[in-house]
Amino acid sequence: MFTGLIETTGIITRTERVPGGMRLEVYAPDFGRDMAIGDSVAVEGVCLTIVKFIRGAFLVDVSDETLQRTTLGRLAQGGHVNLERALRLSDRLGGHIVSGHVDAVGTLAMRQGTGNAVIYRFKAPAGVADYLVEKGSIAVDGISLTVARLHEDGFSAAVVPHTEESTTLKAKPIGAEVNLETDMFAKYIRRYVEGYMGASKARPAARRGLGDLLKDLTEGS
Repeated sequence: MFTGLIETTGIITRTERVPGGMRLEVYAPDFGRDMAIGDSVAVEGVCLTIVKFIRGAFLVDVSDETLQRTTLGRLAQGGHVNLERALRLSDRLGGHIVSGHVDAVGTLAMRQGTGNAVIYRFKAPAGVADYLVEKGSIAVDGISLTVARLHEDGFSAAVVPHTEESTTLKAKPIGAEVNLETDMFAKYIRRYVEGYMGASKARPAARRGLGDLLKDLTEGS
């Protein structure tokens, strides 16, 4: 688990295609000195496992499934990526719960300064909108952002200067692809409501709550 508060950025120093995926080498000498082989790390918002350390860099393996669902397959040597270590249970949760499991790839559609923030507008696949609400949370390339407004083709978020300076957002050109992860709790709520509505349609005469569904599950096991 992660919080979406980016700790630093790293530089891609090597991309190597291997059977079943890709191996990435990320140079970040001052990042994660307490990490070990096998630890999880979020790279551009994607949860990966460290397999090796070498000369101020760490190596991670990326599966074909992850390459197909994220922007990692388009990374090139010299590119910058957002980095975050896994959350400790004793840490402050300054962002929101981020799993590092990307839901979809969106695109940066607009960037416009306003007051002491910059408005970023992102286009997102239709399925992403089902889990978005104004003032709710979303992770963009692993960055915890608050949805400022919903649009027919996506959403916008206000980004403060500190977030711009400490992440890769500022350097992204219009049209750049980004990894999107919606709020985990919104997914569970939607799943439960869909199940509840299905049960209600099957038994319209009785109102069925969570306790009833759990009872049915227990009796059926």
